[in-house]
Formats: sequence, structure tokens, C-alpha cells
Amino acid sequence: MTVLSVQNLDVRHGLLQAVRGVSFDLAKGDVLALVGANGAGKTTLLRSLAGAHLPASGRIMLNGHDMTAVPSHQRIAKGIALVPEGRRLFSQMTVEENLLLGKSAGRQGEWTVDRVFSAFPNLVPRRHAKTGHLSGGEQQATAIGRALMSNPDVLLLDEVSLGLSPLVVDRVYAQLQTLLTSGTTIILVEQDLGRAMAVASRVICMLEGRVVLDSPAKNVTRDQVTKAYFGLHRDSTGRVAS
Repeated sequence: MTVLSVQNLDVRHGLLQAVRGVSFDLAKGDVLALVGANGAGKTTLLRSLAGAHLPASGRIMLNGHDMTAVPSHQRIAKGIALVPEGRRLFSQMTVEENLLLGKSAGRQGEWTVDRVFSAFPNLVPRRHAKTGHLSGGEQQATAIGRALMSNPDVLLLDEVSLGLSPLVVDRVYAQLQTLLTSGTTIILVEQDLGRAMAVASRVICMLEGRVVLDSPAKNVTRDQVTKAYFGLHRDSTGRVAS
């Protein structure tokens, strides 16, 4: 069953068309790695899915319901949660207080404060610490946990490893394994191509706002994705030639 359907989506920043005719469907439990160079339209696409940037045209369907014009706070209640680039925590609130904010969406489900701490055990000793005093990895874990507290059907993760050391990124991804096998549908924006392909069931590469490659992860090589990333060997439709 299709959980999320994106249909011919166009998103603009004034006169700039940042997302151009993007379409894809995701089923429950799919993990989509959304890759591409800076400026390819990845973050704009995620923000549009989350309701932070309304599209110029096209449709966004969640569980068969049209979300295209639904404001962002209502999309959280419907089942779409975004972990934004830069995390955007409330720095003067504790880890637990930030997590409980995710519960305000009012959705029922299995994610609780205790389950988040089980998935991200590095947060346990920091439970009552203000998030402004946390390390980058602890802040990222808190941001992901806050989104999970809304019990989303679709989780949008924007630049999980941004600004983190390789060792901390390894730790965050190790903690994400529970989430990646939980049945939640995930769209992951990640600059580390190898890491993204290792966890994804599907890969979409964007270039200049368009989808230039869309494939099950097991059927595409890193070389093919790299060519799509840099716009090499495209056919007349704009997609990467095989």
C-alpha cells in the first residue's frame, strides 16, 4: 500500500523553480535516500512535503489524502514529521522537554520518551540537560527523537551527518538502525553517498530540481549514482542513460 505519493511537484522560490516535476511513490517501511549536489532541490522538496513551503503545482498524497495545501502543523498531526537541517531544538529546554513537544501532535503510537531513550542510549544521562549544552551528536539524536514522538507514518531526515565528526556520524547511524527497521517510511537526505546507499531500499538523485535517477538501491551502483549526481551521460528525458 502506498503511504506517500508525490505527483508532478513543482516548487518555486520566487522566479526560481527549485523542484521540477518530481514524482514518486513510497510504501510502508521504504527507506528512500535522496541525494544530489548542493542546490539540487533536496531540502526544498523535504520542506514542501512537510508543509513549510507550499508547491506551485502538483500533489502530495498521504495515505490517500491530499496534503498539498495542508499547513505544516496539521501535517504533523496527519503523520509527516521533519528533522530539519541544523536540528532547530529549543536550546533552553531539556532533552526530555524537547522530546515531549513531539507528543503535542496527539498521534497515538509506540514511540514514547522511554523508547526514544532505548533507541538513543547516549541521551539517557543527558535527560535533564538543556539541549544548548549538548554535543552535535546528542542534539541530532534529540531532534530525531522529537520527530519520532509524533509517531509519524513518514519521517523526513535532512542532512543527518551535517557538521558531525565521522566518529559521531558512525554512532548516530548505529543508533538509527532500530529506526530503519521499525516499519516507518523514511526519506533521508545525506551528502555521504556510501552511507546513504548502505541504509536505503531506494535511491533518487536530483539535479537542478529534477529527478535524474530513481532506482532500488540494490539495482544501482555507486558509479551510476555518481554520474547522475554530476549530470553525466543523460538521455533526452534528462535521466541518466544506462
